[in-house]
Amino acid sequence: MSVDRRTDTEPEAGAETQDENLVELKVFRYDPDVEEKQKPRYDEFLIPRERGMSVLEALIEARDRFDPSLTFRHSCRQAICGSDAMLINGQHALACKTLVEDLAEPIRVEPLAHLDVEKDLVVEMEHFYDQMAAVEPFFDPDELPDDALTEQRQSPENREQIKLSTRCIWCASCMSSCNIAAGDNEYLGPASINMAYRFLMDEREGEQRGAERIEHIADDHGVWRCQTQFSCTEVCPKDIPLTEHIQALKREAAKKNLKFW
Repeated sequence: MSVDRRTDTEPEAGAETQDENLVELKVFRYDPDVEEKQKPRYDEFLIPRERGMSVLEALIEARDRFDPSLTFRHSCRQAICGSDAMLINGQHALACKTLVEDLAEPIRVEPLAHLDVEKDLVVEMEHFYDQMAAVEPFFDPDELPDDALTEQRQSPENREQIKLSTRCIWCASCMSSCNIAAGDNEYLGPASINMAYRFLMDEREGEQRGAERIEHIADDHGVWRCQTQFSCTEVCPKDIPLTEHIQALKREAAKKNLKFW
């Protein structure tokens, strides 16, 4: 369900925490299943300050100490995770990597933009996952070695070319920041196009499969919808040059349609 996030109780910027030993959080709240919580609002939490505390740790403290109904996603310490992406003081960030001490207070925490809010800081991600699956993110060579133990080797140069594209943690920050994705629900979006780049630019990818990938990403809701605003690149927590990858795929799509007489 789409939620109007403008509220009558939106916090004022620049307010100061009265006690320097406390961290002041202003957290977006919304619960469609509870009548008195169906109108979005901000709740304030005062959390004991600890050195090196992250925003995620502050949220966990708020939930465990004050309100067990406070809802957000996190899956930390599992090698790869983008589930706790959210807006922190108006900026896209991973809550687990954002330190309280680096932020102006009160710290305003909100769900990702342009995605429907399910509850509090949790947004609906199925559409994002569908877009990622739409580019068929798996390796597809023309031929496989006769021996199952034989490696499908990749040159160091080609590995370097696609290295950054493999860093994606599916956090959806790029989709949240993208004005095109906000207005076009069928747009593949930066993350899935980056995934297509990762496989299309792999020298081991099959020629026929590569041609099919180009055809898919060059349709009306693919790479040509990108307006090169760089917002996705700016917010990516893994520093993936998403806009650069999209432009590279535009060039590949253009070359495919070139004809020489």
